[in-house]
Amino acid sequence: MGAAADLDPPAELTAPERVRSVLAQAVSLSLGTDSQDYDLIGMHTVGPEGRITLHPDPDTPLALQVAAAPRVGLGAVLEFTDISATPLRDRVRARVTLIGRLRAVAAAGELTFDVDLVTLSTAEGVQDVDPAELARTAPDPLAVEEAAMLTHLAEAHEDMVAGLFALGGSRLPHGVLRTLPLALDRHGITLRCEYREGHCDLRLPFPDTARDAVEAGEQVRRLLAVPICPHRRHSSTRP
Repeated sequence: MGAAADLDPPAELTAPERVRSVLAQAVSLSLGTDSQDYDLIGMHTVGPEGRITLHPDPDTPLALQVAAAPRVGLGAVLEFTDISATPLRDRVRARVTLIGRLRAVAAAGELTFDVDLVTLSTAEGVQDVDPAELARTAPDPLAVEEAAMLTHLAEAHEDMVAGLFALGGSRLPHGVLRTLPLALDRHGITLRCEYREGHCDLRLPFPDTARDAVEAGEQVRRLLAVPICPHRRHSSTRP
């Protein structure tokens, strides 16, 4: 039984959890309609069930376009880009695309988005996410604090990053030029190992699930206290 357990892949966020986490972190989005594209910064909120609400001024082109749309709403595509908090060569971690319709809520001066289709694009490929399942899923508990934690780790604890990298051992390809933290969630931490051309990602699962930022820090220290930790590597030759 122990040998079989060693073959199990380390726990990671599900596709709905990744989408909800991207939405929870995002401060901007791109919106496209059949006749206009918009880049919106600080103009949206995400409700407890992942429902997206836009808050444009009433006299903006977007608000006027939705107001003039049929009763069924204005067809729109929302795109969120998940960018790494650390200065990596390739900083895009994921893209979330939502297709649906915008409707005006006259009394509140808001635009609500009814989602029909959701896709998650990562280095592993493109996945469709069921909107109903997305509504039932919560973001990772570290999502909102992840960027600050990764930045602090990279800037103030280079020794810890080096120690985490060493856990990869001989199974990592030679020739790493730089290693930086890429991602952090309740299940573990991922490092980006950059080479002269391309990179690979080193996933280090936590001994136990972290429920908040304090516990995540404790789990990182536990990783550094053991000589060997299981990991999974994803390689890429993208520049």
